Amino acid sequence: MPSNLTHPGADGPAVTFAPVTPSDGADLPGGAARAIFVGGAGDVVLRGPDGVEATFSSGAGQYHPVRAVRVLATGTTATGIVALF
Repeated sequence: MPSNLTHPGADGPAVTFAPVTPSDGADLPGGAARAIFVGGAGDVVLRGPDGVEATFSSGAGQYHPVRAVRVLATGTTATGIVALF
């Protein structure tokens, strides 16, 4: 596999992705995501690498270009969540 696919620059596109089950106790297994995709409208509560948590209101099919390390279950009502790494 070309190195630009396995080691993209900080501003490059995601290389891998994983469906997310929101959890109040577990971080995303891939570390900090490049972005979070929400398939079904609702709120998504994210924790950043600095530990700060914020609620994002999301429409269906919306991307949130943030470095999140956790998608919390408490307060998250959105569905179809995917982390992009």
